[in-house]
Amino acid sequence: MSAGSPEPEPERRTLRIEIAPRTLLYVTLTVFGIWIVWQLWTVVVVVTVALVLVGTLDPMVAWLERRGLRRGWALALVFTALTAGFVGILLLSVPPLLTELQQIVEGLPKNRDKLVGVLSSHKWSQPFVKEVKDLPINDVVVRLAGYSFDLLGVLGYGVTTLFLAIYLLADPRHAKGLLYAIVPRHHHVKLARILLELKVIVGGYMRGQVITSVAITVFMFALMTAMRVDNALSIAIFAGMTDIIPFVGGYVATAPTVAAVSERGALTMLAVFGVGMLYQEFESRILVPRVYGRVLRLSPALVLIALLIGGTLLGVLGALLALPIAAGMQMLVRQLRVDLPGQPDLELERKRDERAEDLYEKLTAGTQAADAQVIAGELAQKIKQTEHDGGSLTAEMPAIMAELEEKKS
Repeated sequence: MSAGSPEPEPERRTLRIEIAPRTLLYVTLTVFGIWIVWQLWTVVVVVTVALVLVGTLDPMVAWLERRGLRRGWALALVFTALTAGFVGILLLSVPPLLTELQQIVEGLPKNRDKLVGVLSSHKWSQPFVKEVKDLPINDVVVRLAGYSFDLLGVLGYGVTTLFLAIYLLADPRHAKGLLYAIVPRHHHVKLARILLELKVIVGGYMRGQVITSVAITVFMFALMTAMRVDNALSIAIFAGMTDIIPFVGGYVATAPTVAAVSERGALTMLAVFGVGMLYQEFESRILVPRVYGRVLRLSPALVLIALLIGGTLLGVLGALLALPIAAGMQMLVRQLRVDLPGQPDLELERKRDERAEDLYEKLTAGTQAADAQVIAGELAQKIKQTEHDGGSLTAEMPAIMAELEEKKS
């Protein structure tokens, strides 16, 4: 290069970022799906709770069917028994509690004046006198009326949820058939396994609810009986009903127990309140993680984390649905054979699933989805039983295929 020649310009590099049209489509569909779920959140909640009811009541209906009752009669018998039990619980618990609540509301001004007098008699408590005098006691009735309108709205959604569950239970074949018609046939057995496991999860969740509710009912009945409270059974039943709500339900249940002993002085009220709080700590930190962890196959730490996340995101409803959702997500990861760090290789399970899907496709060739889902459910049940007994699917496959062929014909 000569001394007088110009220096060459440096080469320019251009960075191009290209996004595939398929990726853009997936992102758009995901955002749209999230938006739809957000807009229809109430519908999603109603459907979710209805499916929980279906999973809870279907084993009872099936048990009655196996004993000779037609499904319609079995369904009517189950709902009649549940309605009678629910009405009986309400009649035992609600009237005495409403009477006690009325007495508490009517006595609020008088009790406030008493508390002001007690606080004024001590120098250390005098700064709290003004705050107690400013309590909006006169607005309590108005606020309770506002809550009653909210309760009517909740009851309306509850009735809708109940009827949706009845419709799904009355004709499960067509309800499942629609789902199987949407999902590609090669994944029907996987779908059947997921539905089977969801039924186990819902059943375990309801058993956990029954255990914790019965435990607090017995505890509160013993406590109120020891304190010689007149409405001990009503208060205990109310505690068992409110205990369904994670975290806050137990604290709500403590309020009537404290009010029931209010005539015996502040010391007794504090003692009952302290005992109630101790039980709530025992239930929240020990009983709930162990009971639900066992029936839902979740670790105690995961139970607490799921309850905290659900309660933070969606309040009471989120806490109610947190555990079955967490168990369902864990089950989906397991059934879909998702590889996780530190977990054993799942290649053997994937090959076994492929053999089962191939068998299913042969058995259901030319069959409608509503009929094919029956075979998928039976095959999933056979696979689960074989795994539970420690058998080999390859060895059991001829017998399973022969049995399903016989049922099909």
